[in-house]
Amino acid sequence: MEPVSVGARLASSIVAPLIKKLFVVDGPGAGLVDRPVRISGLVSFRGEKRILSDPELRKIAEELVDRAAQSTGVSERLPAFEQRAVVNAVIHSLSALGYIDMDDVQAVRLGHLELSRHLRSSNQAATIGLSRDAVLLHASVVDTACLHILHFFTTRSTFVPRTLVEQSRRIEDLSAKIDALIMRTPSPADGSFEERYARYISEKHGRLTIFGLDLSEVSASWPLDAAYLSLEATGAEDGGIPSVLPAEHVLAGRDRVLLRGVAGSGKTTLVQWLATRAVRGNLDERLIHLHGLVPFVLPMRSLTRAGSRLPMPDEFLSTVGCPIAHAQPTGWYDRVLNAGRGLMLVDGIDEIPEQEREEARSWLRDLISSYPDNHWLVTSRPSAVREHWLASDHFSELDLTPMSRDDVAAFITRWHKAAGSADAYGKELLYAVRAKQELARLATNPLMCALICALHRDRRGYLPDGRKELYDAALSMLLSRRDRERGIYKTGDLRIGEGHQVQLIQKLAYWLIRNGRSEMDAQDAVDLLSQAVRAMPRVAEQGAVPQIYRHLLVRSGLLIEPVEGTMQFIHRTFQDYLGARAAVENLDFDFLGDNAHLDQWEDVIRMAVAHARPAERTRLLTGLIERGDASKDTRRRLHLLAAACLDDAAELDPAVRAEVQRRAERFIPPHSVDQARALADVGPVVLELLQGPGDLTSDQAYFTVIAAARIGTDAAIPVLARFRTAADPRVRAELALAWSRFDTERYAEEVIAHLREDDLYFVVSSSQELWTLRRFGGRSFLRITSALSPEEIRRSCTARSLRGLSVAADLRCTWEWLALFPHLTELTLDMPLPEIDVSSLRHVPSLRTLRLPAAATVVGAEVLSPTVEVIRTS
Repeated sequence: MEPVSVGARLASSIVAPLIKKLFVVDGPGAGLVDRPVRISGLVSFRGEKRILSDPELRKIAEELVDRAAQSTGVSERLPAFEQRAVVNAVIHSLSALGYIDMDDVQAVRLGHLELSRHLRSSNQAATIGLSRDAVLLHASVVDTACLHILHFFTTRSTFVPRTLVEQSRRIEDLSAKIDALIMRTPSPADGSFEERYARYISEKHGRLTIFGLDLSEVSASWPLDAAYLSLEATGAEDGGIPSVLPAEHVLAGRDRVLLRGVAGSGKTTLVQWLATRAVRGNLDERLIHLHGLVPFVLPMRSLTRAGSRLPMPDEFLSTVGCPIAHAQPTGWYDRVLNAGRGLMLVDGIDEIPEQEREEARSWLRDLISSYPDNHWLVTSRPSAVREHWLASDHFSELDLTPMSRDDVAAFITRWHKAAGSADAYGKELLYAVRAKQELARLATNPLMCALICALHRDRRGYLPDGRKELYDAALSMLLSRRDRERGIYKTGDLRIGEGHQVQLIQKLAYWLIRNGRSEMDAQDAVDLLSQAVRAMPRVAEQGAVPQIYRHLLVRSGLLIEPVEGTMQFIHRTFQDYLGARAAVENLDFDFLGDNAHLDQWEDVIRMAVAHARPAERTRLLTGLIERGDASKDTRRRLHLLAAACLDDAAELDPAVRAEVQRRAERFIPPHSVDQARALADVGPVVLELLQGPGDLTSDQAYFTVIAAARIGTDAAIPVLARFRTAADPRVRAELALAWSRFDTERYAEEVIAHLREDDLYFVVSSSQELWTLRRFGGRSFLRITSALSPEEIRRSCTARSLRGLSVAADLRCTWEWLALFPHLTELTLDMPLPEIDVSSLRHVPSLRTLRLPAAATVVGAEVLSPTVEVIRTS
């Protein structure tokens, strides 16, 4: 129980009247004064103005403590003698107001938390020997009392109004926010269970399994705080202009979000991060929108296990295997969701069969209709749900962007530091990723980065080429070399060779794929292995099938047990890879073709092409072409999938390759964001087919740029450079936004340097980009998306040219330094903060337009020049 959480349960309507009794009320005729007033002269319980008796002071303290104890449920576990001791401690702290060497202005400047600490430190002996709950209760009550004491000071007619307008507004806003947050606090009957549930969420989701780290002596899991890498999400603002924000802030100012991301892009990690942050009591101001929310982590693969119906709210905890589900108080879920306190994290719409997704959407709609005031995040691979899939339910749609070069470098550095080999291999791999285009193209998401790190170290600096080769090497590392080289085996242990392990595990993978699942019951897995082991006498003689299954689960590194009695792959990508291998070995090419139009099979088809021999590739790709030709409904998907497979076809009949490319050309240029995404998934081969800009409409040009930019290799730069003179602001904005995905210098020279400004905001995500812009004479409009220092911005920007600045990162600064830019007239503060102080902008005389997010509380706007127009943006 954190102090802030207790304080938040004491509403202004309760505290304010009690606090008012502690002070002398201004008499008739009192006027404004030009000097502060000592606090000791204002109190009503000592001196000549005493009107409050000691028993009355005790009653005030008892009321405060009793209300706080009841509203948090702590009264049930706090003995009566301790609660009386807390009352005595609160009396001592409040009494210190009569002796404090401070005036009202100094107290307001100090802030309510510092004032509280000052009062409590006056008699620390009062809490010696008390339990932790009692000490926290005392601190919380005094914290809240001090907030209202300062609020009382600032509303007195004799308070110095001209000197502390900003502080007065802050206190008033904070008081209002605390009252609003009371709506997110549990009832006394639920408090104890929610504390248990918070501990469960922290333990369950507070660690992240990082591929490859289990090869060293360190733990296979990483504390989430250390492992989490802040990625970016993008979406379209009004008019189609793209916006970018940190992924962890997607719910700041939004109640419902559909977040798309490719396999391994970090969707599930983000869900874990949001869940664990929500149950913490020490959130910073940038995440205050999560305060008091109760996370429900709902992985779709678990909710639909074995074809189960989707659960109702009272079944959420039991369905995901929460061990304390039985202990939830009767009606708890209903009270939480009715109060709008639910943080609904629905992960992996793509991991259920396509034919079940409409049912899933109806399930979501029913829940939202019944409990409309909660916060919702739904994740999916891009191809699984069409554009605007949940738009009618007022969901914002955002995309997780590929990792930038800086993100990749940060991940590699962290991975090697955690593995204890930063100096030995980390620097070498950083150089290799930047020098080799093929490697850079693969390292675009956390999963592939971790895979590359693990293989690079395991092979002492040697990395195979291509995606299939990387997975082959990873399987060898996991299934054979790890145990052998670490000396895991002991006498009597099962010893199943790498080839046999692959054969067994790929049968599990293929069963999951054929049944459209990501999890299976352990008993089903044992039954499936029993059939396979009959044809493997050397494996059968090792032990009983349940032992073999347990060996694969514990030692392979590919399988995990999310809930007792169930099995799934460590990542869906490995399931697709091994399932494709099984399909090719079984010669199930017609079966593959029959399912190729389903998005869950896309990676399986691509992997199958990689596994197949040349004649088998021809059969697979020809089948995709013919099926696409025969079906108008699935033609685009099948023909573009065939084109995407070319990247994995090491050897292929040139005539077949030409036919595949010819079919793909029919879908170029793209006519929507969905089509642009589909083309990007084809990979670099599509760059040769992209047209324009001369013969394209403005929409086609925009979608073509999206497709090329999402491919993300430097081979896309010449294609994007063709659009650098476009007049369409959407095209120019997309080109500016894509800079971080490419080599900084080359992209700047070939694209950025040639973009017409015309009110275009150039997106800057690193110091290097900022300095590169200076080399080209600076730009009039900048959008800062990373936490650069004001000094970096000041030194890198050309003072005479900067006219507009947009800040989308918390620079943790005041703004008077902007006065150094005499032509700066427009400023947008799009920072993910609940409160933005703009008072220092009064020192920027050139400013004429200030844009601020509608969801943020603005402090200090009243001191700005009347010539500044303040606009609130949604």
